[in-house]
Amino acid sequence: VIIKPFKLNHFQVEWWKKLYFEGLGEFFYLNSIEINQADFMTIKCDSDNEIKPFDGDLNDSCVMVPVGGGKDSVVSLELIKDLTIQVIPMVVNPRGATIASIEKAGFSVEESVMTKRSIDPQLLELNKLGYLNGHTPFSAMLAFLTLLSCRLLGIKYMALSNESSANESTVEGTNINHQYSKSYEFENDFRTYYKEYLNHKQEYFSFLRPLSEIQIACLFSHYKHHHASFKSCNVGSKENKWCGKCSKCLFTYILLSPFIPQVELAQIFGKKLLNDKSLQPILKELRGQSVTKPFECVGTVLEVELSLKNAQTGFYEEVLMHDIKPAENTKEFKEILREWNAIHALPKAFEQILKLNLSRCKLKI
Repeated sequence: VIIKPFKLNHFQVEWWKKLYFEGLGEFFYLNSIEINQADFMTIKCDSDNEIKPFDGDLNDSCVMVPVGGGKDSVVSLELIKDLTIQVIPMVVNPRGATIASIEKAGFSVEESVMTKRSIDPQLLELNKLGYLNGHTPFSAMLAFLTLLSCRLLGIKYMALSNESSANESTVEGTNINHQYSKSYEFENDFRTYYKEYLNHKQEYFSFLRPLSEIQIACLFSHYKHHHASFKSCNVGSKENKWCGKCSKCLFTYILLSPFIPQVELAQIFGKKLLNDKSLQPILKELRGQSVTKPFECVGTVLEVELSLKNAQTGFYEEVLMHDIKPAENTKEFKEILREWNAIHALPKAFEQILKLNLSRCKLKI
C-alpha cells in the first residue's frame, strides 16, 4: 500500500496492518493462506507531511446513528430518541428496509445522512480473471465514514449498534472472526487511533455493546411496527426480502422464537424456517456442531441453544426441532436477559437509557 500525500508514523503503520490482518482473517482461512501480521503487507509513505488532528467545536446535543435495516439499529434508534438529544440517522446505500426503519422510528430521509458506496469496476474484472475475493471488514469502513460525516456536520457522538456477541470468534480456538470490525477490540483500537490522530473530542461507541443478541431480540420484539419491514438478510438485500435459505435468516428466526409467536414469524419470513430440511447443515453450524460457525453476523452458540430451548410452544412442531426439548425451567434464559457487559465505551446518558429499557425486557413464554 503506497500512501502519496502524507506520512504515517510507526504506530499508525502497525495499526493499519493489524486492521487488515485481523479484518481479513476469514479471507485467509477460506483461501488456506498462511501468513503473519508482520509479513502480510507493506505500507510505504512517499511524503514527509504528517497528519495533524482536526480541531473545532462539536455539537454535544446531537448523535449520528448508522442504520442497516436490521433489528439492532432499530433498537438503537428507538431507544436513543428517548434522550433529550437530536438523532440523525445515517445510511450507506439506502434500500427498502433502511428507509422503513428510519421512517417507522419517526424520522425522515430529509433529516438523515445518505451516503453511496460503490465497487471499483476494475476489481470486478480482476475477480473474473480468477483473483481471490472475500469478506472485508465493512464495519471498519463504516467507522471512518461515520467519523467523517460527523466531522463535516460538527457532531460529537456516533452510536453504532454492535453487541457483545460480536466478540465471539467464528472458528473455535482461533481469533478468526467474521465480525472482527464489530468487536470491542476494534472499537477500542479505533477510538485510540482517531483520538490521537484525527479528533480527540469525538465519541464513537457501540450503544448495544453491553447487551447480547438475545437481549436485543427481546427489546426488538416490543417494536411491532417494525416487524414487517426490518431485514437482516444479505442475500436478499438487493430485493429487500428474506431469502429464507441463509444463516442470517435462520439465526434471526431462531433468536426471535422465544419472543414473537410462530404465526407472526412465519409471516415475516414467508415460511416456517425450521421446517426446511435443507437448513439442517446451517443449524448445526449455528449450534456449534460443525468446525466453524457460519461466516455471517450471527450470535453465539449459547444464544442459539438457549433460544431453541426456550422457543414458544408452536416452534417444537417444526421438523428441525425434533431432537430439541424445551428447557425444564427458564432460569438460565432469564439470567442472560439480565446480563450486562461492563466492557463498553458508552457515555453516561446513553448507558442510563439502555439500562432503564433493559429492565423492562421480559421472557414472553
